[in-house]
Amino acid sequence: MKLARFVLIGLLLGGCATAPLTNRTQFIMISSEQEMALGATEAQKVVQSSKLSGDKALQARIKRIGERIAAVSGRSDYVWEFNVIQDDTPNAFCLPGGKVFFYTGILKITENDDQIATVMGHEIAHALARHGAERMSMQSASNIGAQVLAAALNVPPEYRDLYAQAYGVTSQVGLILPYSRKFENEADQIGVYLMWKAGYNPAQALKFWENMEKLSSKGQKAPAFLSTHPADSERIKAIRDYIPLLPAQR
Repeated sequence: MKLARFVLIGLLLGGCATAPLTNRTQFIMISSEQEMALGATEAQKVVQSSKLSGDKALQARIKRIGERIAAVSGRSDYVWEFNVIQDDTPNAFCLPGGKVFFYTGILKITENDDQIATVMGHEIAHALARHGAERMSMQSASNIGAQVLAAALNVPPEYRDLYAQAYGVTSQVGLILPYSRKFENEADQIGVYLMWKAGYNPAQALKFWENMEKLSSKGQKAPAFLSTHPADSERIKAIRDYIPLLPAQR
């Protein structure tokens, strides 16, 4: 057990970072340079494998809103790009380094520029807070932990694969999924701050997530404790509680 303790302590000491705005302590084993290089590579793959929208006006609208939020992000080192993918899936994401992709499906839910800014701020917040790198680091540490604990507990070699699978399930439900929900809540908070800082109406964030709640209520959803996203009602309450805490001055 001493070996397991030493390895885990070493991982924790070697990977401390701090999330923007919330100042939450993070465990990240990947350098910012590595993460941005991964983001650039993945962005190329997305562009090559997706059908980009040919709607010039829509592209210009997304770029305008994105650049306005990027301007208050504090990351002038990011090479910002804003793309629209022709796909009915209600989705959007921002890769490390500022590579933003909006699906036309989510734009059918957004009723105005403020609601687009809600989504834009949320996705950019994930990149600013380095949630992808944090999730990768946690998964790597989980895998290392499984191997170390199996050795420390003298698990017979023929059972180690089964043990690793069981450990993975435990860590997924007990650690990684709760942190994924924490990432979503954190991105909501940072995203609302960014849209407000950029001059958009944060009250429209509530309206957007209420629209999403109505949409999701039409289909089956995983239980909240097994979901990477918080329940819509929970995130709406959290955003409603956070808006009055925004500073008086932009």
